[in-house]
Amino acid sequence: MSRRSADSSSRIDSRMNGRTAGDGGSPQRSSPASSKKTLEWVALEKHPIFGNSNSSRSTAIIAASATTSSSSSVLQNLLAWDAGSSRLYLWDAGSQCVHRLAIRFRDPDPVSRSTSFSAVVVEAAFPSEIFSTDIDIQATVHDISLNMDGSTLLLTGSEGLSVMHLYERTYSFDGKISCRTVLVGSRLFSSNNNGLRILQATWHPYSSNHLGVLSSDSVLRLFDLSSDLERAEQEFYLQPELGRIQNTVSFCPIAFSFGGQHLWERFSVFILYSNGSLYILCPIVPFGSFFSLMHVKEIYKDAHVGLDSSNPTVARNSGLAITWLEATFPELVERKMEEESVFLLRAHPYTPIEASLALQGPLLYASYGEKTDEPCVSVTGCEGKPVNFLYCSIGKDSVVVIAWSSGLLQIDALVDEAQPLWKAGNSPHLRVDTSGNIEGVAVICQSDLEESARSHKRLEHELANMQGASAAVSYRDPLLLLKLAIVDLSLPKNALNRCLLSLFPDPLVSERFYCLHSGGVDMIIIHSLPFSNMIPEMGAATSSVCPILTTSHSESSPQALCGFAVVADSYGHSQFVGVTPTNECLVLEMKGWNEMLPCHFDLDMKPSGSTDTLISDLLSKELLSGPKAIIIPPSTSLRSLTPDSIEGRSTLHHYIKLFHENYVEYAHKVYIELEQHGEYVKTITNTQLKRLKEVEQCLSKLEKNEKGVEERISRAFKVYELLEQRLKNFEVLPAANKKPLSNAEREFNADLDRITDLELDEFHSAIDALNTRLKRYLQTSAVSLSNTAMLGPGRRKNYVPNDQVSQLKSALSLLSNINSENVKKVKLIEERLDSQQE
Repeated sequence: MSRRSADSSSRIDSRMNGRTAGDGGSPQRSSPASSKKTLEWVALEKHPIFGNSNSSRSTAIIAASATTSSSSSVLQNLLAWDAGSSRLYLWDAGSQCVHRLAIRFRDPDPVSRSTSFSAVVVEAAFPSEIFSTDIDIQATVHDISLNMDGSTLLLTGSEGLSVMHLYERTYSFDGKISCRTVLVGSRLFSSNNNGLRILQATWHPYSSNHLGVLSSDSVLRLFDLSSDLERAEQEFYLQPELGRIQNTVSFCPIAFSFGGQHLWERFSVFILYSNGSLYILCPIVPFGSFFSLMHVKEIYKDAHVGLDSSNPTVARNSGLAITWLEATFPELVERKMEEESVFLLRAHPYTPIEASLALQGPLLYASYGEKTDEPCVSVTGCEGKPVNFLYCSIGKDSVVVIAWSSGLLQIDALVDEAQPLWKAGNSPHLRVDTSGNIEGVAVICQSDLEESARSHKRLEHELANMQGASAAVSYRDPLLLLKLAIVDLSLPKNALNRCLLSLFPDPLVSERFYCLHSGGVDMIIIHSLPFSNMIPEMGAATSSVCPILTTSHSESSPQALCGFAVVADSYGHSQFVGVTPTNECLVLEMKGWNEMLPCHFDLDMKPSGSTDTLISDLLSKELLSGPKAIIIPPSTSLRSLTPDSIEGRSTLHHYIKLFHENYVEYAHKVYIELEQHGEYVKTITNTQLKRLKEVEQCLSKLEKNEKGVEERISRAFKVYELLEQRLKNFEVLPAANKKPLSNAEREFNADLDRITDLELDEFHSAIDALNTRLKRYLQTSAVSLSNTAMLGPGRRKNYVPNDQVSQLKSALSLLSNINSENVKKVKLIEERLDSQQE
């Protein structure tokens, strides 16, 4: 065992032993003997919760799988992975509890390394922790998922949502830990009330308390689990303008996905409709969630670009975007953000009153010079209906994958980033508290086909007039799609009859994602991206498909796996973990699967006592079973025939033909497959030899550079010692003990530095001139007053009113005060300069 695996196992052991007794909740009722149980590490596929030891759970899984597949068009996924704590969660449909397995990764033994394809051993702790709900969940659970910090588990059913708080324990009994469980939106999604079906429920990627739910009434709701479980924090009523589409029943949203990390896509939601068209809502932000200051500043800078646009709609939306950002993140316009070290910004509740969010779409394909006013579905020509949707950020690209019921995968990329868009006229409905703070928002989101058509015609006109690379498209044009590939999974007919496709990304390699269907699991790799500098060779394919798991069709179970998760191990590889309806566990390593043969699993095979993973042999089952036996009838008439007779020749020819059809053709098949397998083994051997040569070259380079590295390290140590000695010498100096200046002292010192460059003589002369002017003015005013007194009362002329005289006296007093203050300041500056010169 390597040092890294031993350290990780010891940490998990101590954490498991320390948190089993009580984990953030009330004291548990477990006995001291049970709390002192030591953990035993076994292979994940050989864990006691899998296999024949838990046949009741296997029966419940098969029954739930059949019920879920017949009632809805979604696959079951009863597995969830917490990457932060390296724990795997498995939902037990029979007893309505959750098994939590601590996972570690270990180097394989030398014997198993030479005989197995796997390079990393995945082990689980035994016994596992069991969490049960403290309420009765009546809805059938077909999907479980964890929030971003791994503290809350979401149990999703077609007729109900439940949230299980894993660290809020109520009691512990008989080895099971009861956790606080609550229902979300029970008044909306209960079959007893209005019968709304839940199409999709997903955690928000930037909040641990917010949950996005898409229901069958074409409403996208955002729930805040920390405030209200029955009423949604934000409701978006999706009402696109149908245009030429007349049947509103067949045109409805079926899936959605939150955006990625490209500017406004952090606040975007992508929505897939039943005809394959894509729409976007932007901006949407959970109230109280936190975002990075650097990213918000980048978005804020991008929003100012459209203010100078000649298009009034673009300028209005840019102004609304800036207002929305300043109201949602008020720290952007406050000065304290520059003075303090602020790294995260909290989103405040806000929505424009005079406008509502617009449903942007349907997204069109980019056409250079060609008129394409149809949505993406009419251009691709994919047959069937869309069944699933995946959005992923790959480098600088935003990739959208749509799975169709015909076994096709439509892979597109966004030409530009998503932008916010509002539509004037429909004011949102606000729910406020007694203090006037916004608690909830309900918005009717409509699309504008006329504005979209005008923008698209303007874009086509600009693209048609482009001359070279110097021409640029105007800001805030309609968002377009770029077709990357159409992938055909080539599924059999029995798999297409009830084709349920599920798409999920790879946690390590963003260009790789997986597709789960009734025939197994396929891995799809994207080789070409428009903006991420991934340019394929001439004639090379833009994407490739590699089957990593193939299953035989089973009538008892309509789907291949009832639970699946892609786990990133500590060695930089991906591990695929799957649970079959027969309660068998599969662990497949994704490293090198583009060169390996796919794994085969028989769903009709009953689970035996052995829990070994069923890995397919290199040859097919038909060849391993041997040729079909030729049954010769036990008749005595054959013995009486002679080879020279006509009957004997015909009979001999008949049996020779049978032998040729069975044995000779079987030998020919074996020869062909062995020949193909030989080429396959040869390619693997050649690649391994190439890698071995590369490793040997790297080792030789390292040996040559070892002496130089050692010398550099020794010089670095000497420099470090010298710097340390110099630092000690600087600490002895008297200036090191001085107290640093405050902010006011620094500002005053800077003012003094600026004043030293001025001419103080000119300042003194200006003051003297003011003094002389003041004296002259006072003398003239006194002479005029004496002259007026000598004239007498009859001959006195009132040239100046009394009120003006009073104002003049007040101005003189103010001027004298200012003069005295200036004199004081000059003296203070002179004293400061004299002290600095000394």
